[in-house]
Amino acid sequence: MSLVQPLPPGPLDIVGDIHGESEALDQLLGHLGYDALGRHPQGRRLVFVGDFCDRGPDSPGVLARVVPMLESGHALAVLGNHEINLLREDAKDGSGWFFDSRVASDTPKYAPFARMPLCDIPDTLALLERLPIAMEREDLRVVHAAWRPQQIAMARELPLGSARSAYDHYEAMAAQQAQVNKVAERMRAERQQWPHDLEDRNWLPPFLPAHSESELAKAMVNPLKVLTSGVERECRNPFYAGGKWRFVERVAWWNEYEDAQAVVVGHYWRRLNRGGPSFHGAQAENLFGQTGPLSWHGRRGNVFCVDYSVGGRWNARLAGEDPQQRFKLAAMRWPERRLVFDDGAQADSEEFGVTAAAAA
Repeated sequence: MSLVQPLPPGPLDIVGDIHGESEALDQLLGHLGYDALGRHPQGRRLVFVGDFCDRGPDSPGVLARVVPMLESGHALAVLGNHEINLLREDAKDGSGWFFDSRVASDTPKYAPFARMPLCDIPDTLALLERLPIAMEREDLRVVHAAWRPQQIAMARELPLGSARSAYDHYEAMAAQQAQVNKVAERMRAERQQWPHDLEDRNWLPPFLPAHSESELAKAMVNPLKVLTSGVERECRNPFYAGGKWRFVERVAWWNEYEDAQAVVVGHYWRRLNRGGPSFHGAQAENLFGQTGPLSWHGRRGNVFCVDYSVGGRWNARLAGEDPQQRFKLAAMRWPERRLVFDDGAQADSEEFGVTAAAAA
């Protein structure tokens, strides 16, 4: 059994990134018709695209709801980059619910947030470690961020349950490459010239080439990082995304995707409307271009991002706005290709199979 697993036959409901928004998850599952164990009266199956946790107020609650569904086999999921961070004990922005080291720095932005009970940690991590990186069947593929043939082929050769060890192996390869290129020494020199915290959005840094080289090597040397975090390239104009200033930018890989199977992903913080601040990578980088908020995208019009930025609700709360107005949790019903949102709204997706040339 490999890190690329088969999807079951029959109708599916593919749920976007949840990011600790347990109330939104409960509402969405209710509108979809699932019970507390993830069972559906019509035999539909849930598939989660990953990123259950971080930033939202109740990551433990989300996992407490989802883990029994996964253990029973009533639901399926692929790993997102935020689950990879948990497995690797890599404390990042918004993970103060899990890591003690992040509580102080996360509190001003994300509090109040529930913390994971210590007794629940071992079983939760064990379950996450058994999840695949991607899933597929004849008509459909699901992955958190990117379906790239080279990296998928590498993941197929890795056994199920090896995500953390394989990820660590490729990160070590990237680190070795950086050592050869003396990236760390150059990064230290850059930080002496620019001493501000790169998580502080109030200080726009200049382009830091060694930091960019470091990020890019990690992104593209590691196939599991490509599949869970996307394809990246150097960016000369730093931008703030995901809680820090970045020197590499994501690439709209779907414009190069040529296979017939549809792909559903999360990760990219899509919006139903373009109002309000653009505070995350996909918005800052404009990966969707002129693609409509309900439209399929990509060269063959068969890729769909089902992440409607529910992870941004913390930002709305901080600004005193209604968090449900612009940031949604969504599911794509397959094969109907119909969207269901956590507020009960439904809409048919658009432009499936419309090629980029035809759209232009």
